[in-house]
Amino acid sequence: MFDDTLHFLANHLESPDWRRLGEHLPVEWIEQAVQSTEAASIRHRRLPAEQVVWLMVALALYRHKSIGEVLDDLGLATPDAHTPFVSKSAAAQARQRLGSAPLKWLFDHCARHWSAQDRRAYIFKGLQLFAMDGTTLRTHDTIENRAHFGAQLYASGAIASYPQVRGVTLTALPTHIVHSAAFGPYGTNEMLYAKQLIADIPNDSLTVFDRGFLAAEILYTLTQNGSNRHFIIPAKSNTKWEVVEGSDSDCIVRMRVSPQARAKCAELPEFWEARAVTVIDRHARKRILLTSLRERNRYKPSDITHCYERRWGIETSYRELKQTMLGTALTLRSKTIDGVYQEIWGTLIAYNLIRLEIAKAALVVKCEPTEVSFIRAFHLIEFELHWAAVTRSYGKLPASMKHLRERLVSLLKDERPDRKFDRVVKAKPNRYAVRVLRKIA
Repeated sequence: MFDDTLHFLANHLESPDWRRLGEHLPVEWIEQAVQSTEAASIRHRRLPAEQVVWLMVALALYRHKSIGEVLDDLGLATPDAHTPFVSKSAAAQARQRLGSAPLKWLFDHCARHWSAQDRRAYIFKGLQLFAMDGTTLRTHDTIENRAHFGAQLYASGAIASYPQVRGVTLTALPTHIVHSAAFGPYGTNEMLYAKQLIADIPNDSLTVFDRGFLAAEILYTLTQNGSNRHFIIPAKSNTKWEVVEGSDSDCIVRMRVSPQARAKCAELPEFWEARAVTVIDRHARKRILLTSLRERNRYKPSDITHCYERRWGIETSYRELKQTMLGTALTLRSKTIDGVYQEIWGTLIAYNLIRLEIAKAALVVKCEPTEVSFIRAFHLIEFELHWAAVTRSYGKLPASMKHLRERLVSLLKDERPDRKFDRVVKAKPNRYAVRVLRKIA
């Protein structure tokens, strides 16, 4: 994508030609996203719908720049001799005309296509590895955002200072490409968002869940619908079951489905079964993992433990999104409800593009994509893209892209390979007084 995009920016900055948007994100997909959601521009504009789609992706790559700077630096607006620069209000109106639907359509289409690429290189015993978990993002504190998204309510009665978006993602663990996502108001339970993603999980896959998603409606539905779809999830301390067969450390257990769950989903049986494997982690802590991988000869307890330990890759993915790409910003850029959805979809597309480039580079040197530094790769892509747009020198682009790919494959994690730390977080000191909101009874 970046090869042809740099070509486009450098060679066509005077007169943008959106037919050269690259192999990873073809212009046909963007046009289809706009047309399928009826967001196409009827009359000639400096920022037609197709260019606004790319603007939203670029805004995620250049979080430290204003929307005007991104437009001017990358030449995303159609040239006009009378008005060389696009006003802030014109850019805001263009975003409002586009809406969030085209970005969602484009993310869904691209994510499935990109996740299927090179899948044979990242298969574990015939299964693709995924993880599902939830996260939150803060938005600007406007009346509309607070009414729509809501905010966290603490036990003390205080309400979070900013509205929050709650979301759940399904992420490919070997590449960190986000396969699918669902997000919305903070008050909606993560389980409801997770249910929206179950149908998107591919066949011949193994999904690792956090213990909070332990529910028959999610796990039983996952295994019964589709082909060869499996799960691993840690048992809760209060999870009850009856041992059907096997030893205490590796057995088949039967669990009762609650009447409330069966009332909500008539397809659920009265009982459902899983394999319970007792493992000891590197901190000598005992843990019981429930899984649908019942073939003991093929999937040993050590294999199940290894797959579960890779679940933390989705936490790394969230860190890359929220800290590296969004620059640890307190809130998202957008102040409107639809703008927030639009921005998140654009950020997910940009993140997947970077992760796809890293995966392609990793295949060249036959290493894991997670061994390549995301921060350095992200900064390198930012620089190369901006440099090509500023210099407008197409003759130097082949050498520039060769340098980009060489640098990507060289960003391997070869320092301190044995260094490990416990998962701990230090409390951030408060420099200023915090405004406390109270829930009105």
